[in-house]
Amino acid sequence: MLLESPSGWKDYELIDSGDFQKLERFGKYILIRPEPKALWQPSLSEREWTGMAHTRFTTGAGFGKAGKEDSGTWHPLKKMEEQWPITYGKAEFSFKLRLGLTSFKHVGVFPEQAPNWDYIYKETRNLVEQSNGVKPKILNLFAYTGAASLAAKAAGADVTHLDSVKQVVNWSRVNMELSKLDNIRWVIEDALRFVKREAKRGNIYQGIIMDPPAYGHGPDGERWKLDEHLFEMLTEVSKILATKDSFLVLNLYSNGYSAVLADTLVRTAFLKKEGRGATGNAELQRAELQYGELVLRDGFEKNLPLSVFVRLKR
Repeated sequence: MLLESPSGWKDYELIDSGDFQKLERFGKYILIRPEPKALWQPSLSEREWTGMAHTRFTTGAGFGKAGKEDSGTWHPLKKMEEQWPITYGKAEFSFKLRLGLTSFKHVGVFPEQAPNWDYIYKETRNLVEQSNGVKPKILNLFAYTGAASLAAKAAGADVTHLDSVKQVVNWSRVNMELSKLDNIRWVIEDALRFVKREAKRGNIYQGIIMDPPAYGHGPDGERWKLDEHLFEMLTEVSKILATKDSFLVLNLYSNGYSAVLADTLVRTAFLKKEGRGATGNAELQRAELQYGELVLRDGFEKNLPLSVFVRLKR
């Protein structure tokens, strides 16, 4: 099992963590946000935290409501803009993201996802170089504000970006334009419905990225619950991912989902029917599987685990 933390950030820093909170720098602004996994004591004092921070988020408005647990209010401590840009960059690629304060404590990026972006760029670039001029097709499901889409597009892919919320798709479009990229296909639809239709049409993708929420709703009221629908989704996704020269990235934030559980879900969903229950499935043995946790390391060397991932390459 892998433990990965970002290495390419200049515009993000986890300064300190603890007491169920995290002190973070996003570009020129410092924020205090709730973090239920920060069970330890902070290394800096409360006075030091509030002295640095521009704003602080407190929960409350959606307490006890499924899917709305993170809703609440921002409390300004210093003057700051409502929206501001940051850059994620490596030697090979970079992109820009517009950030903003939302009512669900989020700001438009999950910085711990950077190792997944690096993987997506690298694997997509490999596919581009092997394709003799044919762009690989990459599908980003539950795509939020599109950092993974930008990584795939920067590598030269034909990218389809799907989210059920029109506002975040519009936000993604702004990020694409800020990054001086173009021609991403935008889809506002229920992810499971879309994947099932793509399977019926026989459409195949060389890369599929999934970051499903614990709860959600499609644009037409479709209900998503991770525990009930994840395995079905993976099974349908297995029908539209190319069986050779392809990759899958699955990321999960929901508490209670371990990396081992995620790995087992992917292994089981991608087994061929004739191989179910057997330990020697030839296709899976040829594949490369990685699984682990994404963590942020604060300025005092405390590791904050935030999500689990599985990467399948074949």
